[in-house]
Amino acid sequence: MGDAVRGASRRRTRGGAPALAAALTAAALGGCSLVSGDGGDGRPITVGTTDVVTTLDPAGAYDAGSWALFGNLYQSLLTFAPGSATPVPDAASACRFTDDGLRTYTCRLREGLKFANGHDLTARDVKFSFDRILRIRSDQGPGPLLSTLRSVTADGADTVTFRLRSPDATFPFKIATGAGSIVDSTLYPADRLRPGDAADGSGPYRLTSYAAGASAELTPNDHYRGAVGKPGHPVTVAYFADPGAMAAAWRKRSVDVVSRQLPPADTARLSLGSGDRKGFRVAENASANTRFLVFNLRDGSPLKDVAVRRAIAAALDREALTRDVHHRTVEPLYSLIPQGVPGHTTSFYDRYRRPDPEEARRLLTAAGVRAPVRFRLAYSKGAATREEAAVLKRQLEATGLFRIDTEYVEWKTFQEGYARGAYDAFCLSWIADFPDADTFTSPLLGPNSTLHSGYTDERVARLIRRAELSSPRERAAETYRTIQRIVAEDVPLVPLWQKKEYVVSKDTVSGAQYLSDGTGLWRLWRLGRM
Repeated sequence: MGDAVRGASRRRTRGGAPALAAALTAAALGGCSLVSGDGGDGRPITVGTTDVVTTLDPAGAYDAGSWALFGNLYQSLLTFAPGSATPVPDAASACRFTDDGLRTYTCRLREGLKFANGHDLTARDVKFSFDRILRIRSDQGPGPLLSTLRSVTADGADTVTFRLRSPDATFPFKIATGAGSIVDSTLYPADRLRPGDAADGSGPYRLTSYAAGASAELTPNDHYRGAVGKPGHPVTVAYFADPGAMAAAWRKRSVDVVSRQLPPADTARLSLGSGDRKGFRVAENASANTRFLVFNLRDGSPLKDVAVRRAIAAALDREALTRDVHHRTVEPLYSLIPQGVPGHTTSFYDRYRRPDPEEARRLLTAAGVRAPVRFRLAYSKGAATREEAAVLKRQLEATGLFRIDTEYVEWKTFQEGYARGAYDAFCLSWIADFPDADTFTSPLLGPNSTLHSGYTDERVARLIRRAELSSPRERAAETYRTIQRIVAEDVPLVPLWQKKEYVVSKDTVSGAQYLSDGTGLWRLWRLGRM
């Protein structure tokens, strides 16, 4: 999930992040209550974030900010319990593969499901929700995550059957994400995105007020029936234009909780213990939150030649980037799949062991590429993105081999731009959609890649299909390592860093430690007042 969309063994680690191991549920799943946080007074809890909501329509968004909100307003058939990598029923009472070939997946709905507006939620709404994602095919939508889905049928009012184009052991994980958000079929157009600021879902909350880029008012949905025991506390989500503005709001305590992203210096001061923690708490959770430098491989791009991309990979100094820009709140990343996810390897460290400008020069000379290579590098909002782009530019230009024009682009325009190949290169954060290596391969490297970079490789496509056959998921680890070796050779992107999730909250707020983890959910319902 792109966040800025919402996916080496790092040579040093802080605290040893626990593995985000993935386990598939292939049989009927029993009910599971994910206890919500309530109590205290009824005043809304204000949660600050710099994430951006692209749209309130699940068919048109595949980014962290939108999905964070979707997980509270919309319900999926399955979801993830805090700290667990195994999907559990939410709108469904049970789901399972009903064939031996991992091609047919059937879910039965809970009884008495209703949308927050009081309309009944039936199998027809579930089928409608998936059908419209495939029909609309938004460039910013979650279609790449559903690439194996061929068709959906509603069998009566309470049973839904998914038929897949190819075996896919990860399918239960995929429908537990924002791509599985169920919408009211009477209110959403079947063939286009829904305009306006309304959201009609069946999640733990209902949206009572929304101002794009400013705030979202959420109140408990009394009709909710699902994995959350009962609706949570009222919440106001405050959207900030930049990390500095959110940090200022936190210093004034005009927000109760802050989540993605504080400026790196503030994160370091608060999380590494050098600040006074009187009156607040810091929750630090394992996360597959990564950052990539992505290249445009389309005809006409100065980065189409693999020698140029390899030269960039050879010249970059991740250690300096993490130290000078991010104050060591991130770790250098040397692989497509981050540490903590089965299948992680060190493919970029193995091939480009240290920053080596002479190796970069040799690669360009051998390929007959004339230096300096000039290209355009785009980036969008996030913590220290401007400083990061400046350091990347400085590192590469210091070799004498590159000339780089950097450009900040507003988020929605940025998404539209890279989708049509407007930038030679761009920096993008990728947060795991679910705790499995597939979320860093299929949507990023598959034939319908959400990166729209023009990269295709039949070897990678075959390996992705092979990995999707593996159950239990640990069996796919070697296949994913092979994919990463190919990526280090082809260099359609360069991994830059990986970070944990940090949530800072007043000590009068409970449940902040459960707000975010490696499953991709933003559990506002766990928050309460003490």
